[in-house]
Amino acid sequence: MDYPGNLFVVAAPSGAGKSSLVKALMELDSRVQPTVSHTTRAPRGQEKHGREYFFASVQEFDAMVLADAFVEWAHVHGERYGTSKKTIEDRMAQGTDVVLEIDYQGALQIQKMYANAILIFILPPSWEELRSRLERRGEDSPEIIELRLQNAAIEMSQAKEFDFVIINEVFDRALFDLKAVVHAQRLKYHVQRRTRPDTFQALKIA
Repeated sequence: MDYPGNLFVVAAPSGAGKSSLVKALMELDSRVQPTVSHTTRAPRGQEKHGREYFFASVQEFDAMVLADAFVEWAHVHGERYGTSKKTIEDRMAQGTDVVLEIDYQGALQIQKMYANAILIFILPPSWEELRSRLERRGEDSPEIIELRLQNAAIEMSQAKEFDFVIINEVFDRALFDLKAVVHAQRLKYHVQRRTRPDTFQALKIA
């Protein structure tokens, strides 16, 4: 189905700055809204159920998988993450541009389901900077950091499958690039015709 809202899917290895960039984008552009994913991992810091994630037990998550309630779900760093079909489609049907922050596996699954989805991959400028960012976060043990770096090699090898790649070396520049992708998508012919049908009809453009 061709919804009036756009679907932006953003993936990146841990520490590349994906969440910070998406948060800054939404603060600047009220037309872009998040969807809340389900996860089996425990809350971190000030995270709240229904705001950052819907926190579910393994049993609850498995029941949703059996009910085909997710557009995508995957194992990431030993936990499960999934994105609800209903949440995405309800928002796009209202004309909202939805942004998803997920891993590359989920992004590629979504691309198969929603042909108009725009896939964006965020890269760090170097391995050294990626390690430094993970260490500065202070959230993970050295063993978990090493696991994240090993996973990053696999994840970044999939960047070629995405529509756009943004290198987050200087945050403001990367944010500008992300905004440019969003605005460019909104100006595509089929999107303009979908969101401004009255204008096209008045101008007699078939």
